[in-house]
Amino acid sequence: MLKEIKLPDLGEGIDSADVSEILVSPGDNVSVDDIILVLESEKASMEIPSEDSGVVKNVFVSSGDVVKTGEILIMLEVAKSPSSKAGKKDVKPEKPPTQKQKPKEELSPAIDLERNTGKETPDKTFASPGVRRLARELEINLLSVSATGPKGRITKDDLHTFIKQKMAQGGAPIGYKQPEIDFSKWGGVEIKSLTKIQKITGQRLQQSWQTIPHVTQFDETDISVLNSIREEKKAEGVKKNIKVTFLPFIMKAVVKSLREFPVFNSSLDHTQQNLVVKDYINLGIAVDTPTGLVVPVIKNADKKSVLDLSKDLMDISERARSGKLKPDELKGGTFTISNLGGIGGTHFTPIINPPEVAIMGISKSVWRVIYNHKSKEMVPTLTMPFSLSYDHRVVDGAIGAAFTSFFSKALFNSKTFE
Repeated sequence: MLKEIKLPDLGEGIDSADVSEILVSPGDNVSVDDIILVLESEKASMEIPSEDSGVVKNVFVSSGDVVKTGEILIMLEVAKSPSSKAGKKDVKPEKPPTQKQKPKEELSPAIDLERNTGKETPDKTFASPGVRRLARELEINLLSVSATGPKGRITKDDLHTFIKQKMAQGGAPIGYKQPEIDFSKWGGVEIKSLTKIQKITGQRLQQSWQTIPHVTQFDETDISVLNSIREEKKAEGVKKNIKVTFLPFIMKAVVKSLREFPVFNSSLDHTQQNLVVKDYINLGIAVDTPTGLVVPVIKNADKKSVLDLSKDLMDISERARSGKLKPDELKGGTFTISNLGGIGGTHFTPIINPPEVAIMGISKSVWRVIYNHKSKEMVPTLTMPFSLSYDHRVVDGAIGAAFTSFFSKALFNSKTFE
């Protein structure tokens, strides 16, 4: 006999829902409690099971349709009278495994996620509506996800683990597909391949942004006193053919700040359960080169003077731009500084350089007239804006603000540069 399967009362004031997945086709055999389709409302994702065993004769809805309570969804030719409880008990145990989709050998290599995630998959794994919904939104094929739930069921934790693994591998965000666009239809174009450094740097930065919870603290500091000190060191450097910029002074202030707040001079270990706090201070300095961004490391920066650091900066910058850095000079950093002071801008959000937990961004200094409440005068002041990005798993906001405040005072104190 034929039976109409209608949309039941969904309760909670829900009188309609969207059809997100249809899991059966005309001719399919279904058993009692087999899921025939999945609906999504504003409140939840819901599986609609079959109340009878039989053969699907017609499907009256399509994916994306909006259906209302009482609307006919599927016409089913039932095996026995739906009122016979014994019939239900007799049919299910004796019935062979449900054939809701083609045999495994007939499946195409690109398995349609929309038609497989809502039912038992060829490898006997299952997933709840919530898991299927998330997988569908991220375009993740559940056949690629390892199941740890009862009877091979894919849990939310399984899906989250899969997502984290993909993120750790770098590459494009999960579910994102770069569209192929013919840009030449709007005008002339030129195709340039990314350099090897750009590709590697891009992958590392993307991985860092996706896997580390970044927080960025913005601040600015008075460097009027530092400017006078620099002029003195600059004259001393000219005698030794050493160019003295603001950067070595910033490095000295960073060193002092790292000694005061050693958590910023640390790394999470491979288990991400332990913090490795380092006694040495090796400062990475971001250098823009013709082939891309590189970050050479100045080792033992805490043991060097302003002129020593200036000399090292001249050396690594020149060799970085000429491609003559040694591999070891790009390793072992404990904290990185990205300096855009010579270019411009007010503030920016630097991306952490793993396995470090923080990075400082320096922006262009500007002269401002600032009111001094003590002397009650308007005073010309050279201010330097800067940013501090840190790993929020390791550093909280209070310590982040304390670090930037301490750094500002260190730049204002001439003893920092002795």
